Amino acid sequence: MDKLIKTIASSGSFRAYVLDSTETVRTAQKKHHTLSSSTVALGRTLIANQILAANQKGSAKVTVKVIGNSSFGHIISVADTAGQVKGYIQNPGVDIKKTATGEVLVGPFMGQGQFISIIDYGTGHPYTSATPLISGEIGEDFAYYLTESEQTPSAVGLNVLLDQDDKVEVAGGFMLQVLPDAKEEEIARFEKRIQNMPAISSLLERDNPTQALIEAIYGEDDYKVLSEEKLSFICDCSRQRFEAALGTLPKEELQAMKDEDQGAEITCQFCGTIYQFTQTDLEDIINDKA
Repeated sequence: MDKLIKTIASSGSFRAYVLDSTETVRTAQKKHHTLSSSTVALGRTLIANQILAANQKGSAKVTVKVIGNSSFGHIISVADTAGQVKGYIQNPGVDIKKTATGEVLVGPFMGQGQFISIIDYGTGHPYTSATPLISGEIGEDFAYYLTESEQTPSAVGLNVLLDQDDKVEVAGGFMLQVLPDAKEEEIARFEKRIQNMPAISSLLERDNPTQALIEAIYGEDDYKVLSEEKLSFICDCSRQRFEAALGTLPKEELQAMKDEDQGAEITCQFCGTIYQFTQTDLEDIINDKA
């Protein structure tokens, strides 16, 4: 079961979130049939959005857009404060690895662009913020967004490891943030610890990856667990929602679909579910508009 654990240093100077998002990213890979590089890029974006949504209060919905100008195109994700996330990558077929090491490449295929977040608290006035991509690796871009846009110095680690068949083996990450009362010596100690952390890939491969991440972040410093929350890839699409969307089209377009296409087929971008609407279905929608 995927989970996010929220912790805070006993001193009150730092907070850290650690995540095991393995099933989330596995589900995304299965639904979108992503190849290696696209799987890792989409997975990192989903994990970043899970962190960002967990950082909100109430029942906010957070949209993350990683807009690049290279092979991946755009990566779009939507998450809520209940731990549910969905998302897709514009080009699921990028599959590039370093020849010598087999390392999956991401940054060069994201290219230049923006990391955008849209936070909707349901008030009708969503809050939008954007920062430039600094590496295209997504983790560094997310950390830069948090530091620049939210004015909260942050360290972030995100990764997705694939097995020899390029299927998701493990996925997860962490976010560490400095809180206002942190003393300089504390900040220096945590900075040194983060710099000397084992590779996040090695921590994710441990038997208990979330505990391994917590221990690597806090070392000998005391901390408290604030909460443990479930995470999952869930799409809220439905036939009724797409039927309502068809109902917003002009009657002429609907009639053309009915007469020329003998129906309509709509695929949800976020989860790949296909919805079929027959000529009779379209006739009913047309009649409802009369």
